[in-house]
Amino acid sequence: MSPQLQALQKRLQHEFANPNLLLQALTHRSFSSDHYERTEFLGDSVLNLAVSGLLYERLKDQPEGELSRARANLVKQETLYQLALSLGLPELLRLGEGEAKSGGQKRPSILADALEAVLGAVYLDAGFEPANALVRRLFADVEINAQMQAIGKDPKTELQEWLQGRKMKLPLYRVVGTQGAEHKQTFDVECEIAEYRRSERGIGGSRRAGEQAAASAMLLFIKTL
Repeated sequence: MSPQLQALQKRLQHEFANPNLLLQALTHRSFSSDHYERTEFLGDSVLNLAVSGLLYERLKDQPEGELSRARANLVKQETLYQLALSLGLPELLRLGEGEAKSGGQKRPSILADALEAVLGAVYLDAGFEPANALVRRLFADVEINAQMQAIGKDPKTELQEWLQGRKMKLPLYRVVGTQGAEHKQTFDVECEIAEYRRSERGIGGSRRAGEQAAASAMLLFIKTL
Protein backbone atom coordinates (compact mmCIF):
# COMPACT_ATOMS: atom_id res chain seq x y z
CA MET A 1 0.00 0.00 0.00
CA SER A 2 1.28 3.46 -0.88
CA PRO A 3 2.35 5.92 1.84
CA GLN A 4 -0.62 8.13 0.86
CA LEU A 5 -3.12 5.35 1.50
CA GLN A 6 -1.37 4.43 4.73
CA ALA A 7 -1.73 8.04 5.84
CA LEU A 8 -5.43 7.96 4.93
CA GLN A 9 -5.89 4.87 7.10
CA LYS A 10 -4.41 6.80 10.02
CA ARG A 11 -6.82 9.68 9.40
CA LEU A 12 -9.69 7.20 9.24
CA GLN A 13 -8.35 5.42 12.35
CA HIS A 14 -8.99 2.14 10.59
CA GLU A 15 -6.40 -0.26 9.21
CA PHE A 16 -7.87 -2.36 6.43
CA ALA A 17 -7.51 -6.12 6.57
CA ASN A 18 -8.29 -6.01 2.84
CA PRO A 19 -6.61 -2.87 1.42
CA ASN A 20 -8.17 -3.52 -2.00
CA LEU A 21 -11.51 -2.40 -0.56
CA LEU A 22 -10.08 1.04 0.17
CA LEU A 23 -8.45 1.24 -3.25
CA GLN A 24 -11.76 0.38 -4.93
CA ALA A 25 -13.56 3.01 -2.84
CA LEU A 26 -11.28 5.65 -4.36
CA THR A 27 -11.71 4.44 -7.96
CA HIS A 28 -14.09 6.32 -10.26
CA ARG A 29 -15.88 4.53 -13.08
CA SER A 30 -13.87 6.60 -15.59
CA PHE A 31 -10.69 4.88 -14.36
CA SER A 32 -11.73 1.23 -14.15
CA SER A 33 -14.68 -1.12 -14.34
CA ASP A 34 -13.79 -2.11 -10.77
CA HIS A 35 -15.08 1.20 -9.40
CA TYR A 36 -16.74 2.44 -6.22
CA GLU A 37 -20.43 2.67 -7.16
CA ARG A 38 -21.59 -0.58 -5.54
CA THR A 39 -19.62 0.19 -2.41
CA GLU A 40 -21.01 3.72 -2.41
CA PHE A 41 -24.54 2.28 -2.52
CA LEU A 42 -23.75 0.29 0.61
CA GLY A 43 -22.00 3.20 2.30
CA ASP A 44 -25.03 5.44 1.75
CA SER A 45 -27.12 3.07 3.89
CA VAL A 46 -24.40 2.76 6.52
CA LEU A 47 -24.15 6.55 6.72
CA ASN A 48 -27.90 7.04 7.09
CA LEU A 49 -28.16 4.42 9.85
CA ALA A 50 -25.17 5.80 11.75
CA VAL A 51 -26.39 9.40 11.51
CA SER A 52 -29.90 8.33 12.50
CA GLY A 53 -28.51 6.74 15.65
CA LEU A 54 -26.47 9.85 16.41
CA LEU A 55 -29.49 12.13 16.04
CA TYR A 56 -31.70 9.80 18.08
CA GLU A 57 -29.24 10.19 20.94
CA ARG A 58 -28.53 13.91 20.61
CA LEU A 59 -32.02 15.25 19.82
CA LYS A 60 -34.02 13.32 22.38
CA ASP A 61 -37.14 15.50 22.31
CA GLN A 62 -37.47 15.95 18.56
CA PRO A 63 -40.24 14.17 16.59
CA GLU A 64 -39.56 11.93 13.61
CA GLY A 65 -40.08 14.66 11.02
CA GLU A 66 -37.50 16.96 12.58
CA LEU A 67 -35.03 14.10 12.93
CA SER A 68 -35.46 13.30 9.23
CA ARG A 69 -34.85 16.93 8.31
CA ALA A 70 -31.76 17.14 10.49
CA ARG A 71 -30.43 13.93 8.96
CA ALA A 72 -30.96 15.29 5.45
CA ASN A 73 -28.79 18.28 6.32
CA LEU A 74 -26.04 16.09 7.73
CA VAL A 75 -25.88 13.67 4.80
CA LYS A 76 -26.39 16.17 1.98
CA GLN A 77 -23.77 16.50 -0.72
CA GLU A 78 -22.19 19.72 0.56
CA THR A 79 -21.60 18.27 4.03
CA LEU A 80 -20.08 15.07 2.65
CA TYR A 81 -17.96 17.11 0.23
CA GLN A 82 -16.47 19.09 3.10
CA LEU A 83 -15.77 15.90 5.06
CA ALA A 84 -14.09 14.37 2.01
CA LEU A 85 -11.86 17.44 1.75
CA SER A 86 -10.94 17.15 5.42
CA LEU A 87 -9.80 13.56 4.81
CA GLY A 88 -7.71 14.55 1.80
CA LEU A 89 -9.66 12.40 -0.65
CA PRO A 90 -9.16 14.66 -3.74
CA GLU A 91 -5.49 13.77 -4.00
CA LEU A 92 -6.23 10.05 -3.67
CA LEU A 93 -9.05 9.62 -6.19
CA ARG A 94 -8.28 7.45 -9.21
CA LEU A 95 -9.88 9.11 -12.22
CA GLY A 96 -9.77 8.56 -15.95
CA GLU A 97 -7.79 11.08 -17.98
CA GLY A 98 -10.86 12.93 -19.21
CA GLU A 99 -12.44 13.17 -15.76
CA ALA A 100 -9.17 14.35 -14.23
CA LYS A 101 -8.72 17.07 -16.87
CA SER A 102 -12.28 18.31 -16.33
CA GLY A 103 -11.67 18.83 -12.61
CA GLY A 104 -13.22 15.63 -11.28
CA GLN A 105 -10.98 15.66 -8.21
CA LYS A 106 -12.73 18.81 -7.02
CA ARG A 107 -16.28 17.90 -8.07
CA PRO A 108 -18.55 17.79 -5.00
CA SER A 109 -20.72 14.95 -6.32
CA ILE A 110 -17.70 12.69 -6.93
CA LEU A 111 -16.12 13.46 -3.56
CA ALA A 112 -19.40 12.93 -1.69
CA ASP A 113 -19.85 9.58 -3.43
CA ALA A 114 -16.26 8.59 -2.69
CA LEU A 115 -16.72 9.34 1.00
CA GLU A 116 -19.78 7.09 1.09
CA ALA A 117 -17.76 4.43 -0.71
CA VAL A 118 -15.05 4.64 1.95
CA LEU A 119 -17.70 4.12 4.63
CA GLY A 120 -18.99 1.13 2.68
CA ALA A 121 -15.46 -0.23 2.42
CA VAL A 122 -14.95 0.02 6.19
CA TYR A 123 -18.25 -1.80 6.69
CA LEU A 124 -17.23 -4.60 4.31
CA ASP A 125 -13.81 -4.84 5.91
CA ALA A 126 -14.82 -4.92 9.56
CA GLY A 127 -18.59 -4.60 10.06
CA PHE A 128 -20.97 -1.91 11.23
CA GLU A 129 -19.39 -0.89 14.53
CA PRO A 130 -16.09 0.38 13.06
CA ALA A 131 -18.06 2.15 10.29
CA ASN A 132 -20.38 3.69 12.87
CA ALA A 133 -17.42 4.83 14.94
CA LEU A 134 -15.90 6.45 11.86
CA VAL A 135 -19.12 8.35 11.13
CA ARG A 136 -19.18 9.65 14.70
CA ARG A 137 -15.56 10.81 14.41
CA LEU A 138 -16.31 12.55 11.12
CA PHE A 139 -19.26 14.42 12.60
CA ALA A 140 -17.60 15.11 15.95
CA ASP A 141 -17.00 18.78 15.07
CA VAL A 142 -20.37 19.29 13.37
CA GLU A 143 -22.80 21.13 15.61
CA ILE A 144 -25.95 19.07 16.12
CA ASN A 145 -28.82 20.80 17.90
CA ALA A 146 -32.58 21.25 17.83
CA GLN A 147 -32.29 24.31 15.58
CA MET A 148 -31.04 22.23 12.68
CA GLN A 149 -34.63 21.70 11.53
CA ALA A 150 -34.75 25.38 10.59
CA ILE A 151 -32.50 24.66 7.63
CA GLY A 152 -34.43 24.16 4.40
CA LYS A 153 -35.48 20.70 3.29
CA ASP A 154 -34.14 19.06 0.15
CA PRO A 155 -36.79 17.69 -2.28
CA LYS A 156 -36.32 14.03 -1.30
CA THR A 157 -36.79 14.81 2.39
CA GLU A 158 -39.79 17.04 1.74
CA LEU A 159 -41.43 14.36 -0.39
CA GLN A 160 -40.71 11.67 2.19
CA GLU A 161 -42.23 13.75 5.00
CA TRP A 162 -45.29 14.58 2.90
CA LEU A 163 -45.94 10.89 2.24
CA GLN A 164 -45.25 9.80 5.80
CA GLY A 165 -47.65 12.43 7.11
CA ARG A 166 -50.37 10.75 5.05
CA LYS A 167 -49.37 7.19 6.00
CA MET A 168 -48.30 6.45 2.44
CA LYS A 169 -45.43 4.27 1.22
CA LEU A 170 -42.08 5.89 0.54
CA PRO A 171 -41.25 6.65 -3.10
CA LEU A 172 -39.27 4.21 -5.22
CA TYR A 173 -36.28 5.60 -7.12
CA ARG A 174 -34.68 3.83 -10.06
CA VAL A 175 -32.14 4.81 -12.69
CA VAL A 176 -33.84 4.35 -16.05
CA GLY A 177 -30.99 5.53 -18.24
CA THR A 178 -27.63 7.25 -18.52
CA GLN A 179 -26.24 9.50 -21.21
CA GLY A 180 -22.85 10.85 -22.18
CA ALA A 181 -19.28 9.68 -21.85
CA GLU A 182 -18.31 7.85 -18.67
CA HIS A 183 -16.56 10.89 -17.21
CA LYS A 184 -19.50 13.23 -17.99
CA GLN A 185 -22.53 11.01 -17.50
CA THR A 186 -25.99 12.24 -16.66
CA PHE A 187 -28.45 10.04 -14.81
CA ASP A 188 -32.12 9.79 -15.76
CA VAL A 189 -33.94 8.80 -12.57
CA GLU A 190 -37.58 7.85 -12.07
CA CYS A 191 -39.50 8.53 -8.85
CA GLU A 192 -42.63 6.43 -8.40
CA ILE A 193 -45.44 6.70 -5.85
CA ALA A 194 -47.41 3.47 -5.84
CA GLU A 195 -50.63 4.87 -4.38
CA TYR A 196 -50.96 7.39 -7.20
CA ARG A 197 -49.71 4.99 -9.87
CA ARG A 198 -47.61 7.93 -10.92
CA SER A 199 -43.95 8.38 -11.74
CA GLU A 200 -41.90 11.48 -12.50
CA ARG A 201 -38.39 11.73 -13.87
CA GLY A 202 -35.40 13.93 -13.23
CA ILE A 203 -31.92 14.25 -14.69
CA GLY A 204 -28.71 15.06 -12.83
CA GLY A 205 -24.95 14.77 -13.03
CA SER A 206 -25.01 12.02 -10.39
CA ARG A 207 -27.48 9.41 -9.19
CA ARG A 208 -28.11 11.54 -6.12
CA ALA A 209 -28.77 14.67 -8.16
CA GLY A 210 -31.09 12.75 -10.47
CA GLU A 211 -33.10 11.49 -7.48
CA GLN A 212 -33.44 15.02 -6.12
CA ALA A 213 -34.63 16.29 -9.51
CA ALA A 214 -37.17 13.48 -9.78
CA ALA A 215 -38.41 14.15 -6.24
CA SER A 216 -38.79 17.83 -7.08
CA ALA A 217 -40.89 16.96 -10.13
CA MET A 218 -43.06 14.66 -8.02
CA LEU A 219 -43.61 17.42 -5.47
CA LEU A 220 -44.83 19.71 -8.23
CA PHE A 221 -47.37 17.05 -9.20
CA ILE A 222 -48.72 16.24 -5.73
CA LYS A 223 -49.06 19.91 -4.81
CA THR A 224 -51.54 20.30 -7.68
CA LEU A 225 -53.84 17.56 -6.34
